[in-house]
Amino acid sequence: MPAFDTLSEVIVYARDLERLSSFYAGVFGLSVIEGSPDDGFVRFDTGPCNLCLHSGRWDHRCRDAPKVVFEVEDVAAARSHLLDHGVDVGEIRAPTPGTQVCDGVDPEGNAFSVESAPRQS
Repeated sequence: MPAFDTLSEVIVYARDLERLSSFYAGVFGLSVIEGSPDDGFVRFDTGPCNLCLHSGRWDHRCRDAPKVVFEVEDVAAARSHLLDHGVDVGEIRAPTPGTQVCDGVDPEGNAFSVESAPRQS
C-alpha cells in the first residue's frame, strides 16, 4: 500500500474568491504562491500543507467542508488579532491537557481554528 502520510493542501470552495483570498492574506498574513481570483484559484503558502481557495463549485456540499486549522504559539494573541480584524471567533477551549483551541469562521462561513498543542517527541 502506498504511504498516505503527507497532506499537501486543503481546498476551500468560495462564492466570492476575491473577498475570501483578501481575508486570508490580510487577516492571517498568508502569502500567495500561485493563482489569483482571475485564475479561479489562489494557493497560499502555509508550510508543508497549502491552503487553496477555488471558485465556481460552492454549493450545498460545501457547508460541510473540512475545517482549516492553523498552528500558533499563542492562542490568546491569535484570538485578539482576529477579534481586532472583526472576525467571528469563540472562546479559547482546552480539549486535551496542554492544548488550546479557538474556533472561528471566515467571511463565507467556513470553519477554521487556531491551535497550540504540545510538541510530539
